[in-house]
Amino acid sequence: MDAAKYPDGSLTYPPHPIGPGGEAPVGTVDLSEYTAEVITWTTSTATPPGVREPNTLAIVEFDVDGEPVRAIGQVTTDEVETGDTVRPVYCAELREPGAGIREPESQAWDGFRFEPVE
Repeated sequence: MDAAKYPDGSLTYPPHPIGPGGEAPVGTVDLSEYTAEVITWTTSTATPPGVREPNTLAIVEFDVDGEPVRAIGQVTTDEVETGDTVRPVYCAELREPGAGIREPESQAWDGFRFEPVE
């Protein structure tokens, strides 16, 4: 779960070839080593093929040495509230590869979900 770091100290996730200051990234930061705060969340009951239903999603904000960076992703549970602390956890399949219209081999199906920290 790498974020791009730019010369001005800003971070973006996902990484972009040009940062907010107009410069190329100078490195990455692994967000999976940090916790984040839930900014907002929602539960979708009309999900795309192969995605679990209901599907709880959250926008979270990481604080990386005083620099904020936001991400959106699935939550491991439907019991989440604004202000909760979460951590990224690796998931081998965010959706069922055979359920969509694309060839399963044409995409990566893994990624990260956010798990509440107790």
